[in-house]
Order: sequence, then C-alpha cells, then structure tokens
Amino acid sequence: MSNLPSQPLRVADLSTNKPTRFELIPDHPSLQAIAAELGLQGLRKLRFKGEVRASGKRDWVLEAQLGATVTQPCVVTLDPVTTRLEEKTERRFVAEMPDYDDNAGGDDGVEMHEDDSIEPLGSHIDPAAVMIEALSLALPLYPRADGAAMGEANFTEPGKDAMTDEDTKPFAGLAALRDQLSGKD
Repeated sequence: MSNLPSQPLRVADLSTNKPTRFELIPDHPSLQAIAAELGLQGLRKLRFKGEVRASGKRDWVLEAQLGATVTQPCVVTLDPVTTRLEEKTERRFVAEMPDYDDNAGGDDGVEMHEDDSIEPLGSHIDPAAVMIEALSLALPLYPRADGAAMGEANFTEPGKDAMTDEDTKPFAGLAALRDQLSGKD
C-alpha cells in the first residue's frame, strides 16, 4: 500500500505533550488491495484523518474520521450498490487492560469487555490497521439496491395449494381448525 505509512507509529517516539496528527489517503493500487481484502466490488475516496495523543501517564487515544465510498453486491439482485460512509473512530490503547468479571464469559471461557474501543498497548500504533478495521465495521451488512425486494416463491405438487408465508405463522393452523369446527369449510 504505497500511500500508507510503511511503518506504524512507534509509541516511544510519540510526543506526550501534543497530538501526533495523520491523514491517510490510499492510492489506487492500495484501494484495490483493501477492496480485495474486504471482499468489496469497489472502493474509492478512502480517507482516514485524525490524531494520536497521550491519555494519562501510559495510555494513548487514537481519534479519527473515516470517509469512504464503497461498492458491494445487493443481497437480493447482486447489482452493485454504492454507499458513502462517514464514521468517527476511537481506539484507546491501554498499558493495562481492565479486569474482567470471571463470570462474564460463562462456561465457554470467552471474556469480552463492554468497551470495544479498548486495545492493549504494544510498542506501535498502526493507524492504517485501525482504518481498515473501522472500514470493515462500517460496511452495510445487507446492502440493497433501490427497489430490490424479496419475492415470495411457492413450491408444491401439481394440484395442491402451495404453503404461503401466512400459513407458517403459529396460529394459522388454529384458524383453519376454528373454521372447520364452526362449519365454514
């Protein structure tokens, strides 16, 4: 990714008195690589602008604005759907991760902290990695083209009535039974 920083920001080199500003605008080959990594049909106008600043004695905060135009396939028609994304992003890099409640993960042993913006602080902070993660989280899960609607498909044997969505509702059978009992058949 030629227009992205080749090296993440080294924490030891960051100023504790003033923020370190950055602006990432990937070039065309980088956009294509990111689009391929995220499974997008297209990606243009990606911009990630923000700053990294000290927070307390040992922690750091990255705040940035993500702007991107993405193209994804419609979940109904597979036609291209273009979406403009504008997202604020914040990551807190902490020297000591907060204590987790031992029972929060249940029996499966998975522990998740409520604040998903917290990251463990390493020796480097990588704005390009945060940009790609923020972009992937901002993508529409089910992009839909204008006017695209799911139709109703009915399949059954010849000579029989097809089951409809209405028939699958929990009390549809009771309504038919009621009608039979009252002699409306």
